[in-house]
Amino acid sequence: MFKYEITPVPEIKIDKKIVDKIFKTVSKNIEKTQKWTLNIVFLDDESIKNLNKNYRNIDKTTDVLSFHYFDDFSLLKNTDTAWEIVMSIEKIITQWKDYWLWTEKEFYKLLIHSILHIIWYDHELDDEYKIMQKLEDTIWKELFEN
Repeated sequence: MFKYEITPVPEIKIDKKIVDKIFKTVSKNIEKTQKWTLNIVFLDDESIKNLNKNYRNIDKTTDVLSFHYFDDFSLLKNTDTAWEIVMSIEKIITQWKDYWLWTEKEFYKLLIHSILHIIWYDHELDDEYKIMQKLEDTIWKELFEN
């Protein structure tokens, strides 16, 4: 299971027990190596827009970006940081209204989605989207609807 660091502490309420449970649920449902550290970083819209432009050539704000630091994990120690999820705190706060979730649940939804990206799931093609969406739904239901 991933180890994770959240920095800086965001201005929204995040329940560490739920975050831990998200990582445990992902680990239980997906048989891919998840043993290194994952950083979760919160930025303002302008900063994440700059990252999106620099790394994806998309000149607009986004809610979340996922970064892989390595292609080959064989030489990493278990304590090494292998990935980073960068979230826009402003988007989390505004999107919850669009999706009818509380801000912390919007964070949890984006976290699940981003973790799946980190372990190589994508949604560029329809078939990939269906697989990823099914996993997201399964994890969400197990966490919040049981």
